[in-house]
Amino acid sequence: MTGKKSKPTPGKKETMKDQNGDTSFQAFLGRLRKAVETKDRVVLASMMAPDFGYRWDRGPEGETPFAYWDRNKLWGTLAALMRENWGPHEGFMVVPPQFAQSDSYPGYRAGLTMVNGSWRFAYFVGAPAPGDSSAAAPSSPSAPDEQTLPPLPQ
Repeated sequence: MTGKKSKPTPGKKETMKDQNGDTSFQAFLGRLRKAVETKDRVVLASMMAPDFGYRWDRGPEGETPFAYWDRNKLWGTLAALMRENWGPHEGFMVVPPQFAQSDSYPGYRAGLTMVNGSWRFAYFVGAPAPGDSSAAAPSSPSAPDEQTLPPLPQ
C-alpha cells in the first residue's frame, strides 16, 4: 500500500541516513559538545537515552556513567570524539568515522540516535574485548534488572 511504512523486520538493524545536514542534529550535537567540554552532568543526563550504554559488562550497582568516566579518566577521550566527523552506522550517527567503516575498530566510539522524535546520546564505549559474547550491546543502567540513572544534583 502506498503511504504506509513497513514494520522493521525483527533482528534486522535499521539504517540511518547521514544527518550531518539536519539542523536539529547539529543543534543537539553543539549542545552535547559543550556539555562534554564543561563536564555538565545535569545537561548530559538530560541528553542521554534512557538506556544509555557506557560499558560492556555489568557495572557495580549504583554506578553512573559519570563516575565510570571519572574513575577511568575518559572525559578527554569523550571530548576528542565529540570533535570528530559523525556518520551513519546501523541506526545511529557515530564517531569516529573508522568505527562506521569497520565493526572491528579497536577504540572508543559514541553514538546518537532518535528517541521519540528527539536526538539522544545513546552510548560511549570502548571496543568490546575480543571474543566477548556480551558485546551485542553496551551495558546500560536501565536494562531490565538494573536501575535508571540516579537524579543528579541541581
